[in-house]
Amino acid sequence: MPPNENICGVLLAGGQSRRMGGGDKCLAELGGKTLLQRSVDVAVPQVSHIVLNTNSDPGQFVSYGLPIVRDVVGGFAGPLAGVLTGMEWARENAPACEWLASFACDAPFVPTDLVALLLSAARSEVVDLACASSAGRHHPVFALWPLTLAADLRKALTEEGIRKVDIWTARYRLAVVDFGAEDADPFFNINRPEDLAAAEKQLEALRA
Repeated sequence: MPPNENICGVLLAGGQSRRMGGGDKCLAELGGKTLLQRSVDVAVPQVSHIVLNTNSDPGQFVSYGLPIVRDVVGGFAGPLAGVLTGMEWARENAPACEWLASFACDAPFVPTDLVALLLSAARSEVVDLACASSAGRHHPVFALWPLTLAADLRKALTEEGIRKVDIWTARYRLAVVDFGAEDADPFFNINRPEDLAAAEKQLEALRA
């Protein structure tokens, strides 16, 4: 799929990774690649511009060749802060973009048609946002966000103190795209060391 010319991407790696023992979870290796590299590999072909959101030392990520930005609001405000950061970066650096696609960097099996299917849903339904789902669960950090909502999101974060993604998206019409999980959950995410071990087994099964 060629890059969507009006869609920017943000790789969300701004968390504190407490359940992994701290540090930068996205730099953990799976099958000889970092989780971040796996996110780059799947996200870059789906968008026209992309930025990495992290609150860690940017020097650790220079080799990936991506623009790097810290949260534009303080206090480790969670994924919504990363989404706002991506929105504001896109409006300044890629003004032709209309949408922001968000990708969490702790999910190594994300579909290569994620953005295409989210965009199709957003265009075919009367909605404001689109997010992925699998195995009966919504995955709001894998979503398509209109850049026109940037000011509303900034207000929600800075004036209302909203932190949970679902609370904010409930204000808008949301399309949910199910990706299925018959063989494996494409949005399996790594929070703990045992999750990384499970992902290694899943990767071996996929290769086989």
